[in-house]
Amino acid sequence: MSRRKWAVQLLRRTFNRPEGLNINSVAPVSRYFGFDRGTPIDRYYIEQFLTSQTDLIKGVVLEIANDDYSRKFGSGVTKYEILHFTHDNPKATIVGDLANLETLPVNKVDCFICTQTFNFIYNFHDAIKGAYHILKPGGYLLATVSGISQISAYDMERWGDFWRFTTLSAQKIFGEVFGPENVEVDFYGNCLIATSFLRGISAEELSHEKLAIKDKDYQLVITIIAKKM
Repeated sequence: MSRRKWAVQLLRRTFNRPEGLNINSVAPVSRYFGFDRGTPIDRYYIEQFLTSQTDLIKGVVLEIANDDYSRKFGSGVTKYEILHFTHDNPKATIVGDLANLETLPVNKVDCFICTQTFNFIYNFHDAIKGAYHILKPGGYLLATVSGISQISAYDMERWGDFWRFTTLSAQKIFGEVFGPENVEVDFYGNCLIATSFLRGISAEELSHEKLAIKDKDYQLVITIIAKKM
């Protein structure tokens, strides 16, 4: 983030105090997940997750829509691939439907970074099979899905916002495709973080210590590491 952008967001937070934290308020501080105040809390956790898995982000790496995370967190990437549903993304190197195997190459990539995507695919079972299909044997899927979250209006209006997950549901459904022994599921979140995220508070408005606390009853972001054998 540039110094100027950081300063602008700091001023916004200073003069737009988080009134939404008042338990009697029905209005959020931000309807944009805190983007207009700083870093959305779920994005903060996604980056924490990918930072911890940089050794897996190597070889041929695939992302949805862009390759920002591949380039930021990759170590030893030999090729960047971008999957998009239609031809209207000039960056796309693969045009296909993750839920339709016939549109996808097989055994193509070593690592597939798929963040906050399965929530917006109605046939998410088929999409998980698509992720398995596109990975090379020995390749890794690094995925995140939403647990507790507001509706994404942008996605709802375009293709739909369908699902929320828990660590249990993620372990079961990804395990059905990859094998239970090849799937590692974890989460980020606690009560304060969940309510702050729903209100639209940004990560910068919370301490690192409070962001780091985990409470299994308040799963905000679910993380999945799945290996194709």
